[in-house]
Amino acid sequence: PARSTLWSVMASCAVRSRFDLVNLKASVLAPIIEALPRRIGVLGGTFDPVHIGHLRGGLEVAEMMGLDELRLTPNARPPHRDTPQVSAHDRLAMVECAVAGVATLVVDARELQRDKPSYTIDTLELMRAEMAADDQLFLLLGWDAFCGLPTWHRWEELLQHCHILVLQRPDADSEPPDALRNLLAARSVSDPLALKGPGGQIAFVWQTPLAVSATQIRQLLASGKSVRYLVPDAVLAYIDAHGLYRASN
Repeated sequence: PARSTLWSVMASCAVRSRFDLVNLKASVLAPIIEALPRRIGVLGGTFDPVHIGHLRGGLEVAEMMGLDELRLTPNARPPHRDTPQVSAHDRLAMVECAVAGVATLVVDARELQRDKPSYTIDTLELMRAEMAADDQLFLLLGWDAFCGLPTWHRWEELLQHCHILVLQRPDADSEPPDALRNLLAARSVSDPLALKGPGGQIAFVWQTPLAVSATQIRQLLASGKSVRYLVPDAVLAYIDAHGLYRASN
């Protein structure tokens, strides 16, 4: 009912897209928009440190998909990664610095509050329990992470809770592992904007190629070189103020 009412309002006011809604009176739209399903993205990682590749990629997806929010979720104890070089406190603080003032990008620290490995399925179950049944949840994964899904804890259950958006760079040309080919054949959608329902499907999103990695940034800092323009200024200021990633650390 809320959606059909919204279409009626949009048609009567010659509204052609979600973004044209700002021209209508808030008093008319507020109760209608409130009743629409939310669209929430999740981007996890060690963020050791967070850099422009994470942020630019996440923002592009958030804008393209019309997400209400994209939650950057720092891992505490990632099962498939080396132990982060700096503390959870510092990594969280850097992500908070990085997204300050960007309304769509928010920080979700729940994995840092759990004293166990950061299994994505646990996080998705908790998030889904907090959401309405028809809210859409999108898990953002890089190509390498997606190809590694068959090694993840309870990976076959992920699509019960979310859609998966695979962030694919135009220069990537590798093939998915055999374990994922049947899944892609059954669940993939060619147009990310055509994903329907709260979860259950996979789509690929082409990304602006940014050859930036946290490993590269840590190596530059350890050798005393500048990482300006590879991380937000606020993150660089935090790194400098706390002496992070220097050779002595």
